[in-house]
Amino acid sequence: MEEVPWFEHDKDDLTSAQQEFATVLSARASFWSVDPLDTVLLPARHTWFGELLAYLDIGDPERHQGVLTIGAHYDGTTVRADKLHNQNFSRPDAPTEFTFTATGNPTEAATQTAIWFEAVLARPLVRCEWLHEGRVYAVRYEYADNGRGLSEGFETPLAPPELQEHSADEDIDRDRGRINRADLGEPDRVIHVRGVKSAP
Repeated sequence: MEEVPWFEHDKDDLTSAQQEFATVLSARASFWSVDPLDTVLLPARHTWFGELLAYLDIGDPERHQGVLTIGAHYDGTTVRADKLHNQNFSRPDAPTEFTFTATGNPTEAATQTAIWFEAVLARPLVRCEWLHEGRVYAVRYEYADNGRGLSEGFETPLAPPELQEHSADEDIDRDRGRINRADLGEPDRVIHVRGVKSAP
C-alpha cells in the first residue's frame, strides 16, 4: 500500500518559497507521532484568506474523537499560528495560549513552525471520564499541565438520576453537552491520550 506523505500537496499549487516551506515542514513531521492523514497543507488559492495553510488535527485515536485543530498561516515571509476553527481554519479574534509568530526565509519559518507544532504535541493531553454503572456519561479533554479544557461532552441518559434532573434544570443538553466539572467532582478515571506524561 502506498504511504501517505505528511502535509501532502501538489507541488504545482505552490510557489518556490511555499514549496521550500512545505518540504521542510513535511520532513520534520515524519518524526511526529501523528497519522499523516491528520496533517493538511492547503495552497493559498484554496483558502479564503489567501495564504498557505498547514494544519494538524489532534485527536483521541481510542475514541476516534477530534480534540483540537492547530495550524499556521504562511504568507511567504511570516507565519501566524494558533488554535484554528475546525471548519473554516481561521485564527481566533483574540490570541490564545497557542499563539505563535515567526518571520524569516522559508526554511527558517518552516523550522520554527515545526518546533511550535512539536511543542503543542508534547503537552500532556488527558481524557477525564465520569462513569455511572460502568458507562461513561461525561468526558472532558484537558491538558494535565494546567487543567485547560479543550472539549467535553455529557450524555444525560447515562448519568446518575440526580445529575439527569440537574442537567434538565440547567438545559445542559441544549448547551451542546457541556459539563460543569465542579458539579461532577473528580473523574472516575483519567486516561493519558498523548504528549509527555505528567509525573504522578
